[in-house]
Amino acid sequence: MYKFQNALLLYNVNAGEEGADEKLSAVVPELAKFIKELTIIRPDDQMEARAICRRAGRYELFIVMGGDGTVHQCLDVIAQLEERPLLAILPGGTSNDFSRTVGMPQDLQKAAESLATGDIVETDIGKAGNQHFVNFWSIGLAALTSQNVDSGQKKSFGPLSYMASALRTLKEAETFSYTVETQDGQLKGEAIALFVMNGTSLATAPIPVADISPYDGKLDLLIFKATNAAALLELLSLRREGANSDQLKTIDYLQADSLRIEADALKQVDMDGELYEFLTGEIRVLARHLRLLVPSGQED
Repeated sequence: MYKFQNALLLYNVNAGEEGADEKLSAVVPELAKFIKELTIIRPDDQMEARAICRRAGRYELFIVMGGDGTVHQCLDVIAQLEERPLLAILPGGTSNDFSRTVGMPQDLQKAAESLATGDIVETDIGKAGNQHFVNFWSIGLAALTSQNVDSGQKKSFGPLSYMASALRTLKEAETFSYTVETQDGQLKGEAIALFVMNGTSLATAPIPVADISPYDGKLDLLIFKATNAAALLELLSLRREGANSDQLKTIDYLQADSLRIEADALKQVDMDGELYEFLTGEIRVLARHLRLLVPSGQED
């Protein structure tokens, strides 16, 4: 079992959220078994959360408990630090996609318990301009879907709200022209969405391409060429275990350590579910840039 002298738990929850106290009561007793001094901070907003993350190097272990947006904001800041602490991610949001990627149990008590005897792995992170992403970078359908998610549905139906939004968005989505440059050459075409993946889960659904890994020093590009639900259904119908990218018919797939993507018609990019202005430029992987404490047996 690990023993840490000090750790910080950044806990993102809206004041008065139902079940907030239960979430803390599920994890704190488990963390106290192997952490001598545990500091718990609940930031009031994104700005405060990022400020806390800038001081992450003061702790032996920095634990982020929240949804994909919180994980994205915190790891974007921590990735820029010269002295980066050991990190852990506890699932506290709607989809918790990157925590699923690293094999974290979605039951909070089990997730906290797994850290005591877990493994320390070095994980990749993507960088686009000055921003970092841990799960995905996307243009097209994903950005439109994030815009169209109904906040009431998200609270009531969780990950199903993203699927409902995707189906609504398909009706209005149009293909766009893109150019992708990699170390192996240039690709041009028409697509409904481009995803640059580092993680293996989207809206809780595992991406069934066995080669995708956050530990291999590569980014994985998925180009959705179809203008209807065929591409989504094709992707979700494949089993991740034993999946082969040759099975994909309406989706182009490739790996690269850096990409340059141009799509003049688009104005927004979705990174880990957070929307930003789309700026043409290089997307690259920072290989083994972050150290994560994860359940044992996750890194192949």
